[in-house]
Amino acid sequence: MKITVDVDCTADEARQFLGLPDVKPMQDALLTQMQERMSAGLQAMEPEAMIKAWLPASIQGLEQLQRMFWSQVATALGKDGKK
Repeated sequence: MKITVDVDCTADEARQFLGLPDVKPMQDALLTQMQERMSAGLQAMEPEAMIKAWLPASIQGLEQLQRMFWSQVATALGKDGKK
């Protein structure tokens, strides 16, 4: 035997029915704080400083990949460049 019950309610109604706390005010306060901190951080940083902070790792990674590629090519061709 199978019984199916469909409940049509909003998320707030389900939360209240199950006795769960309303965390929306806390989430709104934290979101506001995060937005303020991010805005202050971005305003304090110059675009050039941001680029220097974000790019070096990716540029170094590309340079390492290129060096690895060329070393593999050199190894495959042999030391004198001929195979």
